[in-house]
Amino acid sequence: MFRIMVCIFFLVFTVSTAISQISEPTINWYSESTSNGISIQNSPPKGGRYPKDVDDLYNCSYLVFFTRITNEGESPINLSLELSASNFFIPQSPNTFVALSLPSDKMTLEKVNEFTYGLSNFDPLAKSSEHLETLKPYEDFLFYVVAFFYQTEDGEWSEERGGNRAQLTLKGQELFYDMPPQINSLPIGEIILNE
Repeated sequence: MFRIMVCIFFLVFTVSTAISQISEPTINWYSESTSNGISIQNSPPKGGRYPKDVDDLYNCSYLVFFTRITNEGESPINLSLELSASNFFIPQSPNTFVALSLPSDKMTLEKVNEFTYGLSNFDPLAKSSEHLETLKPYEDFLFYVVAFFYQTEDGEWSEERGGNRAQLTLKGQELFYDMPPQINSLPIGEIILNE
């Protein structure tokens, strides 16, 4: 009888551990921070060469990041994210630029192990994009950010593009996006307590 009880305990423990691992995959976050009851987790990048031709642009590549914002407070919050079309010059790479966009596709933790976190169709040069969300207590919101790199003149692939890490940061109520060395403290939105 004792052996049967030990076997049942071991089986229940194994199954519950497997289920918990399925429900939320292990992620090696690039950065994590918590401020004023708001938790922000930023992923490492996934990407590569951009698979389509883009008119008058050369040596195109892209990186996909995602960010998870969690309301760990007791009151709802209003989240506002907006990214207008901005192309940033990369000083160490002649004729090379990076454009950021916020695709509207919904990111979920189930997509973590997929190539480019499951994002397959996006406009690399979107004019502007935004997300408006209300997060209840202990609710989270996940969203993509795409960095699209390109050169304006045909020539050798620039190896000095940078931008291999990026993160959303919260300062007071303001949200900023950093992708060193090209982008530092780009205003991208705000979080307001909804009382």
